[in-house]
Amino acid sequence: MTTTSDRIDSDSRASVPAGYRLVEISREPVELYKILKFEGLAESGGHAKAAVAAGEVRVNGKVELQKRKKILTGDTIEVADEKISIQFVAPSAADEAAQ
Repeated sequence: MTTTSDRIDSDSRASVPAGYRLVEISREPVELYKILKFEGLAESGGHAKAAVAAGEVRVNGKVELQKRKKILTGDTIEVADEKISIQFVAPSAADEAAQ
């Protein structure tokens, strides 16, 4: 997962809600707690799971209690004052060769 800034084309920018930061994922789906952990919205996987269980996380505007909720392109996640929008980006040939 990567947060983008200058790699975003104008079509992607248009689909990101105002006030949200874009997070790109290279595979779908990704479990909610993993996104929270890797994007720094939680200190660890355990902390991410606890935050979800406590009702502190919203997915697409609704409180989400499933730690392993499958997150897809277009989903939004909110934790406290942090807001992210998820976008799938196919891995490049170079990325696939490195794996």
